[in-house]
This record gives sequence, structure tokens and C-alpha cells, in this order.
Amino acid sequence: MQELTVLRTLIGAAADLALGRSPRATRYDVERDIAVRMPDGVTLLGDRYAPRRQSGPMPVVLIRLPYGRAGAFGQVYPAPLARRGFQVFIQATRGTFGSGGQFRPFTTEHEDGMATLAWLREQPWCDGRVAMVGGSYFGHTQWAVAPYADPPLVCASPHITSADIAQRIFYPGGAPSTQTALGWSAGIGRQERGGLDALRPGKQNRLRRALDRLPLQAADVAVAGAPVPFWRDFAGHAAPGDDFWSGADHAAQVARMPPVSMVTGWWDLFLAGNLDDFTALQRAGVPARLVVGPWQHGEPAELKAAVNSDLVWLDHHLRGGPAPGGPPVRIHLQQSGSWLGLDLWPPADRIPTPLYLAPSGQLSGAAPTGDEDADRFTYDPADPTPTVGGPLLSGPGKQADNAPVEARDDVLVFTGPVLDADLDLVGPVGARVYARTSLPHADVFVRLCDVDPAGVSRNITDGIRRLDPRTVPATDVTVGADGVLAVDVELFPTAYRVGAGHRLRVQVSGGAFPRFARNHGTGEPFATATGGVRCTFEVFHDAERPSHLILPIL
Repeated sequence: MQELTVLRTLIGAAADLALGRSPRATRYDVERDIAVRMPDGVTLLGDRYAPRRQSGPMPVVLIRLPYGRAGAFGQVYPAPLARRGFQVFIQATRGTFGSGGQFRPFTTEHEDGMATLAWLREQPWCDGRVAMVGGSYFGHTQWAVAPYADPPLVCASPHITSADIAQRIFYPGGAPSTQTALGWSAGIGRQERGGLDALRPGKQNRLRRALDRLPLQAADVAVAGAPVPFWRDFAGHAAPGDDFWSGADHAAQVARMPPVSMVTGWWDLFLAGNLDDFTALQRAGVPARLVVGPWQHGEPAELKAAVNSDLVWLDHHLRGGPAPGGPPVRIHLQQSGSWLGLDLWPPADRIPTPLYLAPSGQLSGAAPTGDEDADRFTYDPADPTPTVGGPLLSGPGKQADNAPVEARDDVLVFTGPVLDADLDLVGPVGARVYARTSLPHADVFVRLCDVDPAGVSRNITDGIRRLDPRTVPATDVTVGADGVLAVDVELFPTAYRVGAGHRLRVQVSGGAFPRFARNHGTGEPFATATGGVRCTFEVFHDAERPSHLILPIL
């Protein structure tokens, strides 16, 4: 026992140093495999971390996750809290790491989470006060509980996640996020059969080969070695209007949240939903704080920021410690090496500024005045337009050299003049593209890039909108008398400095593969389609149809 305590102390000190904090040696005990029975009879297992000198009932920090209660996750989440005297209960979600039932992501977390919360409050070691922390999927498990808890949770920290996680992340703009979904399916499909999938040699190549092959319905077997229920749900419920994922959408309950602390990154795939949630929380009057750094999903600096934020947030709300200092919003202005403190998101002093597509591949701050003018390209699902970089579940992501994409004849490129001063873009980014397509089923992908003085084009932000006769016309797609569609595309929000001497560039194309499913042009479900039809695009930039972006200039 003494050897175990010494080992735990050493590991804890190393973890604290990795988190940038002074080592703490508060002693705690861990009670493993505590069974919690769900209303349907399934038993979920959890571990309780309790201060060794606990003299009576205490608050509980609840963490519910599908990735295991021990190992790396135990050292990153419950252990740092326990070393600082917090009582933690970490539970494996249904169907994972000893918990009964089947893991069907996003479908049972509300019922299981509420039952676990009720059980916790009945335990003699819990004083009735409960907080929740965690990111990504175990940010979702917070959204599934926090707005519904009665009495309310003391506070929550849903990092790198979204209140509407399934639709917002896996079908943005109606386009299935196949690379993210299949990559995650590979991870959860293998996690209890062979360790961390991220460390497997050739993971990305295996994933790409699986996405290249058609049909995609059984792509999970190619990457995980067996069917993965989530991939089958994702593939089978991608049609517009399918309400299968409605139970995972908690955005309507935002006003019922307790005080919230959020951490995310500009290259995190959950960013857009995370920021929408924060804006809604502020508008509803819910106390909320936000940190956005230059991070991709799950990278160490992002996790470090989340854990350190939790320590301060929990100390304040559970133990009466000092409130976090500074403005409620702290964001990194990329390419400037600086951080900004704001009172709200998006910033009130941004100036929404149009940037127009113009003839001869130009960008202009002035609206076009000429007669009908359009550029054309053809999208071929047999050779889908690729993408590089961007907000992905795992690398390589972030910024990348876009030259291979921009050289293709199925990508329109519009470039602006050299900037004579720095340009700071801080806030939401949107585009309106006036387009006529030869097929009713098509995608419109828009990307904003930063072109440096050497001519290297690197992505800043992007977005996609899937056109489907079942969803056109809509609030974001209108049809003109001439059949030209006005397509509004939501790009990821950003905080980015385009330096003096650089130029802005906009790409318009018919896809971004393998990040999003190729559009077969036939209307067949993406999972079962095996062929496809080429689609011709006309993109207009004239006085009557001024395709443009709206940039948030600070």
C-alpha cells in the first residue's frame, strides 16, 4: 500500500508539472467499481476519489465519459482535482469499460446521467451539491444533465463540445462529416481491444483508404475490425428531417444551465457550436466564462487550459475561493502572438464588412456593378475535390499549404490586393454564394485563406452547405426567378490577424473530401451510394447576384 501511495504521489507530481501547476500532495483514496443501477436495470460502474481526511458529507464533482476511468484519463481529470481536496465520482458511460448495456453514443446520456445524479445525492458522503466537468463527449454528458437537474448543479464546465452535438458536429450544413465520424468510430471501436487508436501505425492511411472505397456503410469494419454501432447510426440517420438525434440536442434548455466555464480552440471541430452556446448563455443571463486558444481538438495545451480552468472554477463555486479574474472572454488573436479580453462574444465593436467575388479571380471591397458574370467548374464525385487542414478530430489539421487544392480546375480562386496594414478578423464569418447547379444535389464549400508575401496560401476558416431538394428553398437557400440559388454558408468563427503585405483569398468548390462525404449528385444515401453524376456549377458575381463574404473586422 505504501509503495502504491508513493507511486501515485510521483505520478501526480509529474501530472501537476505538465499542467503548469505546483505539485500538491493532498492524500486521497480511490474506491473502484462502484455500481449504480439505472432505471432499466443496467448497471454502470464508477470510481470515487475522496480526500483521506474527509470528516463528513462533501460536494461531488461528477465526470461521465466513455473512454475509461483509469489510465491517462484518470490522471488528467479526477486525480488533479482529488490532489486539491475535491471529491470526484468518475463513471464509465453505458457499454464502456465495465458498465453494462450497449454504447450507442448520444442516445442514453440524459436518462443515465439523471439517474446517476439522483443516486449521488442519496449517498452519505455527498452533501447534495454536485458539479460537472469534462470536455468533448463528457462535455456532452454535462449538457444532458445540467439544464435538467433539480435542484440545480452548482456549476458546469462543458469544454470543447456543443449543446447540439450530433447535428452540429457530424452534419454541419447538412454534409456528413465522414472523416470525423469514421475516425472516432475507429477509436471507440478499438479502445477496449488494443489501447489508444491514435498511436496505431498507419491510422490515417487506413482511414483514408476506407473512405475512398464505396459503399461506406461498412467502413467501420475496415478501420475498427468489427461493426461500430455509432458509425451505423451516423450512416443510417443522415437524411434531412431525421429526428434520430433530437434527444442529443439540449440547446433549447440553455437558460436553465448553472454557471458555466468553457475552453475551446480555434481549430477545434466543436468551436462553432461551443461559441453559439456561450452567446446563448450570455443572452440568457447565465454566468459564463470562455477561453479560446490556438488549439486543435484534444491537443495538450487545450487540455491543460481546461483542467486549470476547472480548478479555479470549482474552488470558487464549491469552496468559496476567489472568482476568476479578468474579463469573461479571453481569446487568442492568431498570428499576433497576443490574447484579447472581451466582455462578450461576439465582440460588440466588430464591423461586419463585405468582401465581394469579382471577375478575373479578384476580390474587392466594392460591390460589383456589371451585368451577368459567372465562373464555372465541374465537380466529379469519382475524383472529389480534396481539402487540407482545418478543424479536425485528429491531425494533421489546423493550417496547411492550400496550393495542391487551388491548382485544381474544380476550385475557383479569388485573390485580393496586398494589404497595406494589419487586418484583424474577430467574430463569425459568413458567405453568400449565388450559384446555379446542373443537379439539385450538390455541395457549396467556401474557404477563406491568408496568402503570405511568398505566395503560400493557408486556410483561415471555411464552411459547407449541402443542397438537397428536400431542404431547398430554406432560410439559408433561396431560389431566384432565373433558378439561381442564393446559398448562405456559415464559416467557422475566428480571431485572426492577416498581416500587412499579405492578401486574402477565397476558394469556392463543390466539396471537401474526405472531411465531408462526397456528394454523389444522385440523392442516394451517402452510405450506400456506389456511383455518381458530375455536377456543373456557375458562380455569379455581378450587380444582381453579388457573391460575397462577410468579414468581422475588429
